[in-house]
Amino acid sequence: MKVRVAITIIFAILSLRVSAQNVSEQTKRREEIEKEIAFLDKQLAANKSRQQAGTKELNFIQRKIANRKKLLQEIEQEIKLIDARTGERERDVAKLSAELESLKRSYSHLVYNAYKHRDRTVWILYVLASNNIDQGYRRWSYLKNYSAAIRKNAEAIRQKNQLLSTEIENLSKNREESLKMKSQREQESRTLQAEEKRAKDIVNQLSRREREFRQQLTEKRREVERLNREIERILAEAAKAKKSTDYKETEADRLLSDKFENNKGRLPWPVKQGVIIDHFGQHNHPVFKNITLPFNNGITISTTLNADALAVFDGVVKQILVMPGYNQCVLIQHGNFYTFYTKLDKVRVKSGDVVKTGEPLGSLAEAEGNSSIHFQLWRGTVKQNPEHWLRK
Repeated sequence: MKVRVAITIIFAILSLRVSAQNVSEQTKRREEIEKEIAFLDKQLAANKSRQQAGTKELNFIQRKIANRKKLLQEIEQEIKLIDARTGERERDVAKLSAELESLKRSYSHLVYNAYKHRDRTVWILYVLASNNIDQGYRRWSYLKNYSAAIRKNAEAIRQKNQLLSTEIENLSKNREESLKMKSQREQESRTLQAEEKRAKDIVNQLSRREREFRQQLTEKRREVERLNREIERILAEAAKAKKSTDYKETEADRLLSDKFENNKGRLPWPVKQGVIIDHFGQHNHPVFKNITLPFNNGITISTTLNADALAVFDGVVKQILVMPGYNQCVLIQHGNFYTFYTKLDKVRVKSGDVVKTGEPLGSLAEAEGNSSIHFQLWRGTVKQNPEHWLRK
């Protein structure tokens, strides 16, 4: 009986651990999304002083809407996991209750029989009336085991009662958790509707300013092209120098290149906290779909006001330059790889400095209540999508 109860407890614990792990992973993903939404709220709050809505605010809200939809999916999945676990616990409680009733009936039967034969003299005479020693020993063992069976049954009832109480308590917690998540789902759905309405309002406002945005875009295109030409020129010169007969790649450079490449997908972000608002590649204007934006050689990350730009890997500062629309810029070499950090207001490093992973390069300039960094990553003269290299 004890073995059966112990096995039941072990299976219940194992089932609980697996279920709890699944819910825990789901909760972790949900909390990450909630954290990014909260950060976007702060970024939006910093822009409230502006009288006119702009594409930056639209980017923030669209990013929030995308995150809100993912959050609702995670909440829905979490509710399913919790409800499934609740169903399992309800079945466990029913099974344990039935087993407990069976144990109690068995125990009552044992106690009743023991009460009927409570006169010890009768028990002794029963043993003494045996035909031989073997029979007497068997009768004595039976009476002894009968007493042990009562004690064993009582202990099994105690354990089963304890397990049942725990399961009922956990079941109650699961039901409360499910109700809480369903309430959050309703709240998030209402918030999503409000955000979608706000995004639509901004699109309507921006649609009336197409001429203004076309003029801004023309200037922006010039700035992007100047920046890209300068980076490509610097990297082309570096590549040409490497091809010359005088150049000899050092073992340290080879090791640094290999180490950098081996960390693909695990590099830290160039800021402590932020969200990507402009992605790598070719994109259309968020409002005027017939307008193609300049090709983005990197990513733009919105971050907190005057945040530090951080080196994503060990390397050497190759050059500091100033570009219209991008403030001060820092180019770092990591063997055959290069990372480029722009929109800095104050730079704390100089050309030739050796930097370590996570080392501050300088503080970012203020822009519309917060700061942003444009970040590029190159393998030689080939541009890379930074999102493939930075940790998720």
